[in-house]
Amino acid sequence: QVQLVESGGGLVQAGGSLRLSCAASRITFSINTMGWYRQAPGKQRDLVATITSGSSTNYADSVKGRFTISRVNAKDTAVYLQMNSLKPEDTAVYYCSLVAGGRRYWGQGTQVTVSS
Repeated sequence: QVQLVESGGGLVQAGGSLRLSCAASRITFSINTMGWYRQAPGKQRDLVATITSGSSTNYADSVKGRFTISRVNAKDTAVYLQMNSLKPEDTAVYYCSLVAGGRRYWGQGTQVTVSS
């Protein structure tokens, strides 16, 4: 069973930075897409950024130029989200996602709170 474990969330002031990490294990498909989504209270879960196993990236317009997604392809894959110039509207629970073999897997989520 695929496991995704996130870390790196926390409280930061507006304009600050955070780096989220997601460790993925037991991936049996070498071709996959990993990403980050976020969900604010009372809102739907939205795409933040994705990265394929070939390192092609995609970003939500709201985070372009501020967030950077990257990954390490090894026996156990890891994906990172460097978040700079954070805004209060970035406050949400951030979820790591893996799509492989026709299935999507989610991590447990990590809270990011940006104070004004």
